[in-house]
Amino acid sequence: MISAEQTATILRLYHAEKWSVGTIARQLGMHHGTVRRALSRSGILQPVGRRRPSNLDPYLPLLTRTLQQYPSLTASRLCEMARQRGYQGSPDHFRHWVALYRPRPIAEAYLRLRTLPGEQAQVDWAHFGKLRIGAAERPLMAFVMVLSWSRALFLRFFLGSAMDNFLRGHEAAFQAWGGCSRVVLYDNLRSAVLERRGDAIRFHPTLLAFAGHYRFEPRPVAVARGNEKGRVERSISYIRKSFFPARQWSTLEDLNAQAARWCEDIAADRRCPEQPAIRVREALVQERAALLKMPETTFPTDEARPVSVGKTPYARFDGNDYSVPPTCVRRTLVVVASLDQVRLLDGTEIVASHRRSYGQREQIEDPAHLETLVAAKRAARDHRGLDRLQQAVPRSQELYRRLAQRGDSLRTATRELLALLDLYGPLKLGQATAEALDNNSPHPQTVRLILERQQTVPNLPVALPEDPRVRNLIVRPHDLASYDTLSGDVDDDDDDSL
Repeated sequence: MISAEQTATILRLYHAEKWSVGTIARQLGMHHGTVRRALSRSGILQPVGRRRPSNLDPYLPLLTRTLQQYPSLTASRLCEMARQRGYQGSPDHFRHWVALYRPRPIAEAYLRLRTLPGEQAQVDWAHFGKLRIGAAERPLMAFVMVLSWSRALFLRFFLGSAMDNFLRGHEAAFQAWGGCSRVVLYDNLRSAVLERRGDAIRFHPTLLAFAGHYRFEPRPVAVARGNEKGRVERSISYIRKSFFPARQWSTLEDLNAQAARWCEDIAADRRCPEQPAIRVREALVQERAALLKMPETTFPTDEARPVSVGKTPYARFDGNDYSVPPTCVRRTLVVVASLDQVRLLDGTEIVASHRRSYGQREQIEDPAHLETLVAAKRAARDHRGLDRLQQAVPRSQELYRRLAQRGDSLRTATRELLALLDLYGPLKLGQATAEALDNNSPHPQTVRLILERQQTVPNLPVALPEDPRVRNLIVRPHDLASYDTLSGDVDDDDDDSL
C-alpha cells in the first residue's frame, strides 16, 4: 500500500513530466508494478509508451475475458488455467498482471440515516478476550446499546452471549434510561433471528415475548449491511479505544461498575452528532420524554432448563455439579439460574439453592444434603449388618427382640455381634447365642463371656477390649522355680536365734 501523497507524486510525474513507469519506479524507489497499479487505479489501465514484450502477452485475452466473467477469481487459479495452456512464467509476475487487469468494484454511496428522539436503539455484542475462572476459560462479552438520536451509550460485560445475558442487557439499559425506544435494531445474530430467507424472518420466540412485554419492535438489518447499525458499531470502536485499554479491574462486578461510571461521565460528555450544540447527557434528557414507559413488572430473565439427576445426588449445570437432596436421584429437575444463584425445582418446589459458580468441574454442595445421605447410608449399613447376622445366626432375631424389650441399643448390639462373628465364626457365635438365650441373659456381653469361656484351642485370639493400651500389652510369664524354696523346711537354729 502506498500513501495518497505518493500516488499524487506518481500522477504528477507521469502526466506533467512525461516520465515513463520505469523512470518513476527507479526515482521513487518503488516496484514498477506498484507504479502501474497506482496509475490503473486512477483510470489509466494501459499506460502509454513502449513496453517490453512479455511471455504473458498471449494469455492476456484469457486473463481479461475470465476476469470480466469472474471478477473475484483468485490469481493462483488464473495462473493454473494459464499453465494448462502453456504459460511457463513466474507466478509472482502473473499475479502483478492480474492486479492490473482485475475490474475494480464500483464504490457504493450511502444515505445518511436520521431518526427521531425515542424512535430507535441499536444493539450488538463485542468480544473482549477471555477470562479464566478456576479451571474454566469464559469469553468476556460486552453488551452495547445506543440510542440513535442522543447517542446515549449503555455498556455491560457478561461471561458469554447466551440468551439470558442478552435479555439482561436489554433490561438493564431500559432501567438506566428510564424507558425503551420504539424500535430496537439488531444484526442477524442468533439470539434475535433464527432463520432468514430474504425478507422472510423467523425471530427467536423468547425475544418476541420480551419485545411484547416491553412493547418495542425488534428489527434486524439487511444481510451484510452493517452500515445500517453504524451507530453501535462506532460506539464499540469508541469503547475499544477509550474505555478498555490499560484498564485495571479485579472482578466482573468491578469492571461493570467502572463501565457504568464511564458511560455516565466520559461517554456522556461527548457532543451529540444530531445536535452539535449540546452534549450527549443533555440530549438524553430530551430523548427520555419520548421513550416508551417501563411496564410495572419485569420480564423473567433467569435461565431455565431441565436437568437429569443420576445415581449420585448432583445436578450438572454449566459444567459444574450442584448437590440436591438424596430423594431427588434418578429424577428430572429444572434448573433456574440467575447471575449469582442456581435454584433446582421439582415442579414448583425449590429443593436446592446454591451460589452460582463460573468455574469448571466444581462441586457446589449443601452440607445438609450430604448429612442426609450419610445418615441414610449409615442406616443402610446397619440394615445390611442385621441381614448378615440373621443369615449366620438365625437365633439372633430372638436376641434382638428380647434386647428391644429391655430397651437396650440395637445398633450397639449389632456392632458387637458383628465383631464376634468376624472373630469366632458363625458356628461358635450361634452356640453362644443359644446358650445366652437359654440362660435368660440376652446380651452381647453374655455371648462374649460364653465364647471366651469355651475357648480351648491354643493360640486362639481372645477378644480384648477396644482400648489400644490393653491390646498392645505384652505379658511375660514368671519363672515358677523360685516358688520351690517356699515349700522347704526352716532350720531350728534360725528359730532359736529369733
